[in-house]
Formats: sequence, C-alpha cells, structure tokens
Amino acid sequence: MSQSEYFEEQLSKVEDDSVAELTALCRKLQDQQPGSRVPLIDPVHDVDEARVISLQIAPGPGTSSGFLSLRNDDPTAARLAAVYEAAGLEPRFGIPWNVFPWELPDGGTKLTPDQVKAGIRPLKELMRIAYRTSAIVAHGTEAKRLVQAWIKAGGQQVINQRGIKIYEVRSTADRAFLGSAEKQQAWFDEMVAAYTDAMARAGLRPAGK
Repeated sequence: MSQSEYFEEQLSKVEDDSVAELTALCRKLQDQQPGSRVPLIDPVHDVDEARVISLQIAPGPGTSSGFLSLRNDDPTAARLAAVYEAAGLEPRFGIPWNVFPWELPDGGTKLTPDQVKAGIRPLKELMRIAYRTSAIVAHGTEAKRLVQAWIKAGGQQVINQRGIKIYEVRSTADRAFLGSAEKQQAWFDEMVAAYTDAMARAGLRPAGK
C-alpha cells in the first residue's frame, strides 16, 4: 500500500471510537488559531489502550500527510517508528504528541518560551483523554520544558494519582543525531531502554518477543 493510499484509508477512520476524542481535540486546537494547521493522530493509535505518550517538538514536514504518524515520510517519524519496533511497542499502546501542536509558521525547529507555554493546556487535555497513560517520553529540550511547566501547572497531582513516570531522552530529529555511528547507536539505545521500561511498568509485553 502506498503512502497516499494508507493515509486516505486512515482519514476514513478518524471518527472511530479509538481516536475520536483525539480528533476532536486536534480540531479544537486548530479552531483556536484560525489559519493554523494541527495534524490529526493516526488512527493506528488508540486512546483507550495508550500507556505511553511520545512527546516531541512540533509538526514537521512529514505531517503534510495530515497526520502525526509513524508512517510519515521524514527522518523524525522514521526514527521514532524504529524505536517503537526495537522496543516491541505496538502503536495502539502509544500516542505521538507535540509540545506545540500547531505547525510552526516559519518552518522553524525551535520554540519560543510562549510557544512552550501554549502547549500546557493541550497536554492537560491529552492526559485527561488518554486516561490510561502511565509514562511520558519527553524527546528533546522543549519537551522536557513543557513537562516541567505542566507539572507546575497541576500535572504533579496527575502524576501522583496515576503513577506516571517521566523519561527524558534525545530528540528524534536529525540535528540531534549529529555524531559518530557509536554515539548515534547509544542515543538510539537510550530511547529504546526508556520505552522498554515504560512498557514493563505498564505490564505490556513486547510485540513479537
């Protein structure tokens, strides 16, 4: 199945029970900033099954598909997909999300403090919807900053109530993987270890293992 055929099929599923609340959240966020674009969550993910949030910076070029998806045609999505596969994490147990859910108007790769702050309320709503989440994997500096801001804004109570663990790992973007092959492998392995631990805490068995 081609990329275009895959996403055309997924578009027909965005109102399915497994992602309907996520679809509504993305559309609401888009409406809050007229003229903006917030990619939907690929329906391969499942809000009722999700245990792990994969938190990254902002929608990238690959979201021209209309989705946050492990199938997007960009290095960031491909690397995260490889991490999921190496850890044995089935997509239905994870949800990709962005610190700044809206597309950056200038195609930039960094967020302002105000943009990070703007991500607090969307993250709060996501955590309410994804009620079985027991881990957040914060990829990169901006993700770490948002998690800390969310904690100060009431997230600590959610963490305590649900036993959520925060993992801080490297961004999956190419710019974060500039280094020797040995370093790149070590960074990748650290990500896999974080997801593996998150799965074990949630009682999830690695797929195919």
